[in-house]
Amino acid sequence: MVTEMLMTHAELVIQNALAFVAASRSARERDLERREKLLERIQLMRPPNRYLVKTRGGEQLKLDLDH
Repeated sequence: MVTEMLMTHAELVIQNALAFVAASRSARERDLERREKLLERIQLMRPPNRYLVKTRGGEQLKLDLDH
């Protein structure tokens, strides 16, 4: 009788832990989706940085680091 009661309690604890993990994962996924949508909106609102945009036909500058 006591063993059955302990197993039932253990199963209840495991069930609660699994429910908590599932709820945490769901909340994390919702937050990630919300963050991605927000980042998309920010990227659309912000003009591109002209210093970071690659230009065609550019050449790499040579630096003389020996002197």
